[in-house]
Amino acid sequence: MKPAGILGGTFDPVHYGHLRLAIEMIQRLDLAELRFIPLHVPPHRDLPQASPEQRYHMLQMATLDVDCVRIDPRELHREGVSYTIDTVKSLRGETGDTPLCLLMGMDAFKDIETWHQWEELLDYVHIIIADRPGTTLSNVTMTIRKLVADHGVDDYASLHQTRAGKILHVPMPLLDISSSQIRQQIANGNNIRFLLPDAVLDYIHTNHLYQDYS
Repeated sequence: MKPAGILGGTFDPVHYGHLRLAIEMIQRLDLAELRFIPLHVPPHRDLPQASPEQRYHMLQMATLDVDCVRIDPRELHREGVSYTIDTVKSLRGETGDTPLCLLMGMDAFKDIETWHQWEELLDYVHIIIADRPGTTLSNVTMTIRKLVADHGVDDYASLHQTRAGKILHVPMPLLDISSSQIRQQIANGNNIRFLLPDAVLDYIHTNHLYQDYS
């Protein structure tokens, strides 16, 4: 059974780094679909500058012609902090035994022990770790090392055979683009074309987003 991918984040704004990661993962893992799940209230960072509706619309525009991608707004409709464990439990209740692949960068995985009820994640999903520029699996805690040793697999085929419980590291240097970098460039009055889709850029300009960086 082909898995479904999950990619969460603030997407404030969505950019080509997010989109390229989605396409690479769909192809490399042979996913049936990939869901962008914009969060409402992030647990580990400041509130997004754009509203939930604006971030949702930008994601819609950015992925309009991307096959196998959908936008899942469930966290935007949930009150309080957006915890990943709540989202994967909700998805598992809808998807039955379909394998679910939670995608994250290496930087996020190295901090996974700070996540709410992180020990339960592998009961519901596989964890897929993508390289981020300048990050490796070195200098992680013994707990993380044991987690990878106990659950790590070497190829994507294992992800199709069980619904959850595996960890796969995908060596894939991502585009070194960040939403915070884009917001800063906009506030500085710089040209950000080719960092994100033109439709998203036009939406940002039309709605005067990110002109005051904080």
